Amino acid sequence: MSRTTQAVRRGTRRIHLVNPSHVSFGIGVITPRWLYVLAGATPDTFGTPILTDETLEPIEAAAIQPGDIVGIGIHSGNALRGYEVGVMARRAGASVIFGGIHATLYPDEARDLGGAHAVVKGDGERAWPTALNDCARGSLQPVYEGGRVEPDQFSPARWDLLPPGRYMWGSVQTVRGCPKHCSFCSVWRTDGQRPRQRGSSSVVDEIVDLRRRGFRFIALADDNFYPVTLEDLRLAERRQDRSRLEMLQALRAERFTLMEQLAQLPSDMVFFTQITMEAAEDPTFLDAMRRAHIKGALVGVEAVTPEGLKDIYKEFNASGDALVERLRAFHHHGVHVLGSFIFGLPSDRPATFDATLAVAERAGVTFAQFVMLTPFPGTLDFAEWEKKMATDPTRIAGIPLTRHWLIPQALRPKVYVPHPTMSAGEIRERTQGVWDRFYSLRQIWTRSHCVSSLKSRLAFVLMSKIYRQMYANTGIATDSARVGRSARWARWMAKPCQRLFAARPMPHLEAPSVYTDRLITSADRRPQTGSASPAR
Repeated sequence: MSRTTQAVRRGTRRIHLVNPSHVSFGIGVITPRWLYVLAGATPDTFGTPILTDETLEPIEAAAIQPGDIVGIGIHSGNALRGYEVGVMARRAGASVIFGGIHATLYPDEARDLGGAHAVVKGDGERAWPTALNDCARGSLQPVYEGGRVEPDQFSPARWDLLPPGRYMWGSVQTVRGCPKHCSFCSVWRTDGQRPRQRGSSSVVDEIVDLRRRGFRFIALADDNFYPVTLEDLRLAERRQDRSRLEMLQALRAERFTLMEQLAQLPSDMVFFTQITMEAAEDPTFLDAMRRAHIKGALVGVEAVTPEGLKDIYKEFNASGDALVERLRAFHHHGVHVLGSFIFGLPSDRPATFDATLAVAERAGVTFAQFVMLTPFPGTLDFAEWEKKMATDPTRIAGIPLTRHWLIPQALRPKVYVPHPTMSAGEIRERTQGVWDRFYSLRQIWTRSHCVSSLKSRLAFVLMSKIYRQMYANTGIATDSARVGRSARWARWMAKPCQRLFAARPMPHLEAPSVYTDRLITSADRRPQTGSASPAR
């Protein structure tokens, strides 16, 4: 008899946590970390939460019983599906609590369209257990302000609840927040510009837990793994801001301590993270990443021209030949780049698409994603676009275009912001063309030389193809038949791909000590900030 069936027969209140998705692939690429973090924050008095990740399989209405509590985490991309699940749960007699970045921005929407009894805004570690206890007492409040939790209060994830053999990569977070202010990104406005950085020991403990369970590929799911740049240190020193300089130096030193510990983990481990391009100016940091087995990083390139970078407030990035050299710097230090590029910026022209592909190829980018400019809530781009659209009567299925996440999936446009010289169709077709050329089998096989063994090259090819199917065709194609075929292909390829990524469990693995003979010196951690700035 299953745990769920036993709970139903006993009439106990059960806790559900649901990660909504309109598309299920059977296998997930990266563990949805928030599910397991909130499971860890759930008080023991409520028992073990039931976790449902709809990227694996959709939730069934029969799984929810009267008196249950259902927590649903949403971002703008899956909000509509989240609302469908919320309405279904409320009809089943459950108490419904929404959280996540989108619910934080639109709590009234979650109540009106998703059947929410309550909404948790901000971080959930402290607010979620409070909401559960209030619900049990019959005093559930409409809104809970989670705020921004300090790093020593981050909840570790309940990795013991992972379904075996269903994910390719584990995930661990080391820092929240990003000091940048890119116009297309909401992180710095919702998570803040002050990096909230966890201590290395708690991070490594989670990683060791995952490796014990057979995960050797781990995503360091950070807003920005490089929260302190050399330029930040130079500016603090020039301003003679001693307190800020010491704070930045301490953050940087903790990064090195973490990487030193990662370097002591089993040599077959592979880490992937997200980082700004400024790290290319910091060879000491890149060398530490290499020693720490951080073999890949998503780098937000976004635009390859000065005009494009100005469009998105990202002028700290390089362009042209300087951009190619910066991207190559990662490769020279053993860090593969997943380059992220945006199409549809006001300064883009038809030639921009070929130029972007050429930069990706010249720079030796190992993976790439080519996304179309979409104004997401919480960003400066969205605020500006919403203001411009105030008098625009455009509606699709009765939904204003400025609430595009509520438009049924099959009817959603792929381009929202009018372009001065290109039509939406042209932008979409040219974007799809870049995906097709970059991820042609011939190009993938050529790039697979970045790994040595035949098994690794096979894994590279499979991962490239599944990445394209999951994130290109299902997101860009307007033909619903093509979207359906892409989802089926991704589902078919996902299982063998997961097996290639899996490793033999190491149940007796111990966490490494903080210090070893091969540590970087403190002088390396705290570079001479008065040195001349590198060329930008």
